[in-house]
Amino acid sequence: MSLSPRPDVARRVRTSPQAASRHVLMWAALVVLAVVAVMALFPQLVATHDPLRTDVRAALEAPGPAHLFGTDQSGRDVFSRVVYGAGRSVGIGLLATGLALVLGLVIGALSGIAPRVVDATAMRVTDVLLAFPEFLVALVVVAILGPGPTNVAIAVTIAAVPVYVRLARVQTRSLALTEHVEAARILGVPPIRAFARHVIPGVLGSLSVLATIGIGSSILAAAGLSFLGLGPTEPAPEWGLMLSGGRNVLGTAWWIAVFPGVAITLTVVSATIVGRTLRARAEGRVS
Repeated sequence: MSLSPRPDVARRVRTSPQAASRHVLMWAALVVLAVVAVMALFPQLVATHDPLRTDVRAALEAPGPAHLFGTDQSGRDVFSRVVYGAGRSVGIGLLATGLALVLGLVIGALSGIAPRVVDATAMRVTDVLLAFPEFLVALVVVAILGPGPTNVAIAVTIAAVPVYVRLARVQTRSLALTEHVEAARILGVPPIRAFARHVIPGVLGSLSVLATIGIGSSILAAAGLSFLGLGPTEPAPEWGLMLSGGRNVLGTAWWIAVFPGVAITLTVVSATIVGRTLRARAEGRVS
């Protein structure tokens, strides 16, 4: 009788360090997102100052006990502005992602069951939009609609929709051919009811996993547009706008741009880690 471990056991032992590191990374990302969520929902519990209050006598103070992240050119507390900025930056990203998911689900699912002409037209438009980077599409849309936080959310939504449309169409066509859908049809279940009960939930599940990754991209795109002056305007606290305001004084007051930049980076990376982990688990690639 062989005493060597079974192949599946040996594989788990060999990959345990990698699995452990993935779990640690996942939990670290969740902690970061939890902190950002608290900042976005309850900023008054975290902030130490009024984010809009100016004090020219305290302008450009370095980080210290009085101002954890220092002050900006107007003497406003950078830490408090980063805290309150989470609500705007993350809010725009979440809103855009949610709208893109809903629109992608509706358009993609209908395209998957529509006549060939309609399906081909929808897919050609989707392919054209997918040929360009999301940020470029969002930039063009904002240029057409005009600046402002609402238009930024609309632009990021339009830029993100094609990815959800493509996935929703593929999933719809795949699920429509499954045995339980065919069984429902044979039993006389109305097509619309069978579609809503057996196809849409599966499509929505796939899109939800994709959306967890898309949140980071949407936050980054919204911050980029704000950095270019196309989103919220002064004195509103918003991470991209704060980055733009601190770029000209990096040599003397680095903290004005660095701290909102770190906030954007940590949030986007954490959302991406969580999203990729969920997608890998949904595909059965991780335990």
